[in-house]
Amino acid sequence: MANSMSEQLQQDMECEGLLECIHGLKQLDKECFRVLVESDEPLTIDEISDGVDRERSTAYRSIQRLLQSGFIQKEQINYDQGGYYHVYYPTDPTEIANDMQRMLNDWYAKMGQLIQEFEDKYEHTNENAPAVEG
Repeated sequence: MANSMSEQLQQDMECEGLLECIHGLKQLDKECFRVLVESDEPLTIDEISDGVDRERSTAYRSIQRLLQSGFIQKEQINYDQGGYYHVYYPTDPTEIANDMQRMLNDWYAKMGQLIQEFEDKYEHTNENAPAVEG
């Protein structure tokens, strides 16, 4: 991944790159998300771990990151005889897109403030600089 903003703007990015860029998700997280998106029904951790060919605990950590970022939802299913298990499914893409847009707008506003602070801080140094003759 590119380090500076100018490098990021110059590279080609696919929409899945947003998962990594905005939320810092890893390759396995994206694979787990893909498995959930491609499924017609909610999946258990065991089904997800089978889908990405990883250990259950490894898949579980990815699922936790996806839950925290809001990309997926969790539902508890109760057994008739007692006990329960959880299934996971993707969040509505429009909701995810709206959240990413809000994050981008917040970031943009913060960057604008930092740029203004930079200008305010260093604006007076130009006034004291000797004139450069051409």
